Amino acid sequence: MINIALPKGRLGEKVYGMFEKAGYACPSIREDNRKLTFENPETGVRYFWVKPSDVAIYVERGAADIGVAGKDILLEYSPDVYELLDLNVGKCRMCVAGPKDFRDDPSQTLRVATKFAHIARRYYASQSRQIDIIKLNGSIELAPILGLSDVIVDIVETGKTLLENGLAPLETIVPISARLIANKANYKFKYNEICTMAQRMEQALTQEK
Repeated sequence: MINIALPKGRLGEKVYGMFEKAGYACPSIREDNRKLTFENPETGVRYFWVKPSDVAIYVERGAADIGVAGKDILLEYSPDVYELLDLNVGKCRMCVAGPKDFRDDPSQTLRVATKFAHIARRYYASQSRQIDIIKLNGSIELAPILGLSDVIVDIVETGKTLLENGLAPLETIVPISARLIANKANYKFKYNEICTMAQRMEQALTQEK
């Protein structure tokens, strides 16, 4: 059995469809139930749903052989896993955003509100810019509106939420998409199975283009 951690929600459902096309169907996952694990001995797979931000932990710790995690999670937490394939779904970008008329004053410490403290630190360190990180867990857009921060570092998909709150993307840090990742030890033990799966996923991706 190959144990596969899928992120809950729309992305996970889309990704499962890709596994299905690649020949790793598990019909019970489509049934209306509250189960968290699903297996199909015929195709040798066991799927389970987890919170998107937890996928990399399940894979890194070996509870899952492979999983699907956003590049934002991989950059922020740097889990010790192999990144096998860019699935080209869940596309968005990590951006610096703020008031449309914002002008950075290098003589002042820049206040940055974000959920992604490590990504923000690395980005501004590469520019030798002194910053003050304000770690928030939700409604990041409020921070510059209420004067808590100068800018934010966050994921931007369409930019609509920013626009509706009088903000705009100012700089793109890195493009983000979902990645197929593997546990390093299990990758060696199940090398043929995991490599075959990754190749079939890549072929399914090519056919979609």
